[in-house]
Amino acid sequence: MRAIILGDGAMGHAVAAAITERGDTVLGILGRPATPAGHQAGIFGGADVTLDFTTGEAVLPNLSAAAVGGCRRFVVGTTGWDAHRPAVEAMLAEMGATCVAAPNFSLGVAFFLRIVEEATHLFGAVEAYDPYLVEWHRRTKSDRPSGTARELSRRIIAAHPRKRRISDPGATGPPAPDELDVSVIRAGASPGMHLVGFDAPGETVELRLTARDRSAYAAGALASADWLLAADHPAGLHPFDAVVAGLFDWRDAAHAPNDPVAPAVATLGRATDRSPVPVGPGTPAASPRNQPAPLVSTRQARHPAATEGALR
Repeated sequence: MRAIILGDGAMGHAVAAAITERGDTVLGILGRPATPAGHQAGIFGGADVTLDFTTGEAVLPNLSAAAVGGCRRFVVGTTGWDAHRPAVEAMLAEMGATCVAAPNFSLGVAFFLRIVEEATHLFGAVEAYDPYLVEWHRRTKSDRPSGTARELSRRIIAAHPRKRRISDPGATGPPAPDELDVSVIRAGASPGMHLVGFDAPGETVELRLTARDRSAYAAGALASADWLLAADHPAGLHPFDAVVAGLFDWRDAAHAPNDPVAPAVATLGRATDRSPVPVGPGTPAASPRNQPAPLVSTRQARHPAATEGALR
């Protein structure tokens, strides 16, 4: 895989390190364009995939320049571009390009979203349990609430029988009964913490996901790039959920241990003091403790010719 990364911040460099670590090529890490006109289309000509971790206002011009330059596969982890979504979708359709876009590429977040949905269905059936959400990120993070918190809120409201909207952060007094209260903390250097709670008079149940670093995000972004390169997908935007479904199917993993997809999930992120749980009898042994666990390229395993990087 030959990749261009848009965004020279911490996330862009984390993705670049993960790409290089597994033997693929980073053609460039680009910061702000040199001119107001944006990046020149020609710089994207040799890229199999472009990964964007910039700002909301930059997503449409960035992807447009890359598409004109010949790149047709994109991974977008930038948040705050909802207003430009229709224009991005139209551009992708016109150029025959595909894009995986998500506010968070952590596999843990993908599962956390599903767990929260199920918990909301359960607790929503009992009026006494009132849901709430708290998210904490580094002081310098610009969007409030985070993209992940907005997606959690969307799913909670969709699954809950009595919640209809997020409470107004600038309002005084208690939130209305149909409002989901969302608290945002911007302090220190936290890479991300999201907590969903259900509070009743006699007890509180909380679900928490805490990121320790950006390695899980980077692994998910690479998995998304592999998913785009492994097969032809319809032009347009695709959610990270589609990548997760392609990487790991609980039923198939148990019966098809030699499928190259299963090890890819087992090795997402970095090894910790607790070894990853195997996903099937044929799963390779876990990497040594505290050493980077390589992300298996499903693209190379399924389509060796894809390593040539030919664009459609």
